[in-house]
Amino acid sequence: MVEHVHGSAGVPVRLPLVAPGVEITKEYYLGSTLDRGRGTASIIASAEGGVEIEEVAKKSPEKVLKEPVHPLLGLQGFQARDLAYKLGFKDKQAGEAAKIMANLAKAFIKTDASLAEINPLVVTKDGKLLAIDAKFNFDDNAMFRHPDIAAMTDESQEKPLDVRAHKANLNYIALDGNIGCLVNGAGLAMATMDIIKLHGAEPANFLDVGGSVTPEGAVEAFNIILSDPKVKGILVNIFGGIAKCDVIADALVKAGRTIGFKVPVVVRLEGTNVEQARKILADAHHELPTLQSATDLTDAAKRVTAAVA
Repeated sequence: MVEHVHGSAGVPVRLPLVAPGVEITKEYYLGSTLDRGRGTASIIASAEGGVEIEEVAKKSPEKVLKEPVHPLLGLQGFQARDLAYKLGFKDKQAGEAAKIMANLAKAFIKTDASLAEINPLVVTKDGKLLAIDAKFNFDDNAMFRHPDIAAMTDESQEKPLDVRAHKANLNYIALDGNIGCLVNGAGLAMATMDIIKLHGAEPANFLDVGGSVTPEGAVEAFNIILSDPKVKGILVNIFGGIAKCDVIADALVKAGRTIGFKVPVVVRLEGTNVEQARKILADAHHELPTLQSATDLTDAAKRVTAAVA
């Protein structure tokens, strides 16, 4: 199945779900997400259902209703009923809509979701109120509390390298360029990709090894980058704090010995144990000639982009 959210490659269809057709007279949107401005969960509702709520909020913000959810008491009955009336529900349907909103808010909090939405919630021709499509996004950091949800993971719907990165606790996103990036820290990773583009090349990935990376995790990070056939060079940008420079340097050398560096690898290191790290790289240069050490980030970016030009 190919959709814009999946990219041109699409995803395999493993299990079709068949539901009866519904004759619809009106569509609504219901959602629950975090309101960072208020610092609490919120219910979002709109009488404009069946379309992207982001477009409704952009073009007609007055049509998007929001109600904060109490962190201990949840969505209160009077709040749900008030929303139902504002959406245009009356009598029995208003009570049914309020109940659906309350249950959606409970499910959002119970599952540690980052987003839970019903789109659309519909009124059928015979007056029934049905949720005919729904979506949940779960907080990865809370998955340890939900083994039942984690057990439903279908790795066939994900890219193989994304699966490997997740298992190694690495933050990895494949991109379309030819320069692989290995960085510690999301902000530093974004800056590294920017400087690659500044020098006329394109990053092949976003890969943040984090502050608590292990030597094994760092080696797997290089394996993942080098598994991408588009990668013609690698820029390593490490600011050692919690993640020590010598750990990264040692992992670099181990990865080079294990899988070989057939592309230029330019390394910029600063911070904790940087002198030990530079010695490790210098000692390994004779057996890993494609491994280079740069004096600063600009120097590193110039070297790696020139090498793949």
